[in-house]
Amino acid sequence: MQCYLGVKFRLQGQIYYFVAQDEAAAARVTDWVLVTTDEGPGLAHVAVVRDEPPPGLDPEDIKPVQRLANAEDFQAKAQNDQVRKEALAFCREKIREFGLDMKLVDVEIRFDQSKIIFYFTAPARIDFRELVKVLVSKHRTRIELRQIGVRHEAQILGGIGNCGRICCCHLFMRKFEPVTIKLAKEQQLFLNPSKISGACGRLLCCLNFEREQYADFQRRCPKIGKWYETPKGEVKVLRANMFRDSLIVDAGEGERELTLTEWQELVQGKAGSQLDHVFESKSNNQRGPRGKAPESRSGKPVPPEDDGGGHQPRSESRSAEKETTGGASRDAHTQGQKKRAHSPAGPSRRGKGKSGSRPLKGRKRKSRKNEEGPQ
Repeated sequence: MQCYLGVKFRLQGQIYYFVAQDEAAAARVTDWVLVTTDEGPGLAHVAVVRDEPPPGLDPEDIKPVQRLANAEDFQAKAQNDQVRKEALAFCREKIREFGLDMKLVDVEIRFDQSKIIFYFTAPARIDFRELVKVLVSKHRTRIELRQIGVRHEAQILGGIGNCGRICCCHLFMRKFEPVTIKLAKEQQLFLNPSKISGACGRLLCCLNFEREQYADFQRRCPKIGKWYETPKGEVKVLRANMFRDSLIVDAGEGERELTLTEWQELVQGKAGSQLDHVFESKSNNQRGPRGKAPESRSGKPVPPEDDGGGHQPRSESRSAEKETTGGASRDAHTQGQKKRAHSPAGPSRRGKGKSGSRPLKGRKRKSRKNEEGPQ
């Protein structure tokens, strides 16, 4: 009997696969097993059980499982946990004593205490040589100080995300993928840092979870804000809704919602009576799309009709009023120019302003041009 076990040495660590035979093959999820690694023996708990090797791994490179964990192994694990707590407190005390600009996150101890790893974060490179000497003299074993990023810090410590659940990196994510602000724009999210950032201060990892769905929807969706010519007339696409797989369009008389299937049928001219109710209000619009004037059967624009009271249409009355006021203003301007031309020359009223600066030359040339009067 043989099976493949995916084990983790730490709760937030990677999953490593080993082959189990005989008694070890009876291991199930949450069981503890003793395995041999390149750095010595290790106690790990089972996370995955497979009958076949995972894809991408050569069965010859997978190492075997020694045996299931016993009482002595759990006693050694409890002792390592106690040493870990003491090392964590001692290292933090020495960091404060040396005044190092670093934050200790976690401590990991090998099963046989052959090596102790200290994980920390820091804004820049830290000279911790004196700290390493003190830790070596304290624990009498190999010491490694490993600097990690803020995402790995959140993965180790855990926390509660904006959704109210445990952070995905602490719960099940083992590898980090790059997240860009472009994903937030494609998903039409508010670009508020407090809304799209996680506990680590970086962009939410869950933006990658629906990236393929949004990319597929945008490939099938028309361009937002563009006018399209359809058998029902011109239609403008206003918004898109991925969750309903639909579009909000302007059909001439208010907004209408169409599914992407109905939109494709409409653009290709295959839409039947099922879309008549969407555009029925548009057919009653006399001005047509984009405010065009209605046309007669001969193709010529229909002249505006008199309302019977002698009132002209609004456009004609505005143009007549504009011509009247324009003529009156031109006459007044001509009279003022003649009056200024016959008046005696006197001191210029232009002077220095409140700030003491002279008028611009461009303004002088403009005033002289106006004094010449109409040609």
